[in-house]
Amino acid sequence: MIMRILLALTMILVAVPAAAQAGSQVPEGSNLMLFGLGLLGVIVGRRASMRKNRKDD
Repeated sequence: MIMRILLALTMILVAVPAAAQAGSQVPEGSNLMLFGLGLLGVIVGRRASMRKNRKDD
């Protein structure tokens, strides 16, 4: 959980210079990539959670 928070803060801090320069153009294909990465993160998180629950039993 802490790693996810640190990653989110890093991404926000990296994006600040782009926002200060009146933004940047982002191609539409990146939306699909972001969705895919988010979906992959959910799947990996679920699998890790399931493994942790199995070890506790």
